[in-house]
Amino acid sequence: MNPMTPKSGLFLACSCITAIAAVGSIFEITSGQPDLGVQKTAIILALSIPLSGLFFLGAVRDAKANMK
Repeated sequence: MNPMTPKSGLFLACSCITAIAAVGSIFEITSGQPDLGVQKTAIILALSIPLSGLFFLGAVRDAKANMK
């Protein structure tokens, strides 16, 4: 039985996207002059880190719930 559902797949995709945004924001900030400016890039970074974890946790919980 495949515990992967469209919902858990969506959560996992969102987790990947927000993790990529976090890594990109770190590189932008450390490069000196972010394209969007320091403040906007820092906001993206501050939002994307916890969202990555929350989306991943949601994907795991949904997959576990569908293992029965």
